[in-house]
Amino acid sequence: MSQGVLFVVAAPSGAGKTTLVKALLKNDTSIRLSVSYTTRDARPGEVDGTDYHFVNKDDFLAMAARGEFLESAEVYGNYYGTSQAWIAGEIAAGNDILLEIDWQGAAQVRKFFPEAVTLFILPPSIDALRERLSSRAQDSEEIINRRVTAAKEDISHASEFEYIIVNDDFELALQDLIAVVRTMRLVTARQVQKLAPLFESFGQA
Repeated sequence: MSQGVLFVVAAPSGAGKTTLVKALLKNDTSIRLSVSYTTRDARPGEVDGTDYHFVNKDDFLAMAARGEFLESAEVYGNYYGTSQAWIAGEIAAGNDILLEIDWQGAAQVRKFFPEAVTLFILPPSIDALRERLSSRAQDSEEIINRRVTAAKEDISHASEFEYIIVNDDFELALQDLIAVVRTMRLVTARQVQKLAPLFESFGQA
């Protein structure tokens, strides 16, 4: 059985990463989204076990102490982490998995899964990013300013990723994301394993 592909998608807050990922998963139901653990409160419409596993700080720190997280980080006073055992098991079973994390988490993931496919989503401009953050009507002006400042730091790490997609035109950005997924599935080493019966039928075993 050929192993699955681990896709890692990162972006500054407000770049539209989550919306793009949801559209990708709707387009390609064979990709499974890794559901991270977090200590932050659920936002309106978020569902425990679907958007995140919402846990309290003590439980999160206990999991971290047991070494259960592939990567973890503190962001704006809240903790986030990804289950290492779940990711490894799904990849070994041949399932394609997608991780939504920040650039720091992506760096941690690469240490355990150097074959992971990493993508960075860029906003078209800082002004557009600020406008998107403001339109959420969820954060104060102070928090928005902090997020914009943090975005500049995030973007300085974009060159560490294999692919960069600019989310200016949403449909075009989505097609770019879909194109990367399809391309990675066609890599020769992966196809040779997946299509072993076909190669054998041509006497190429």
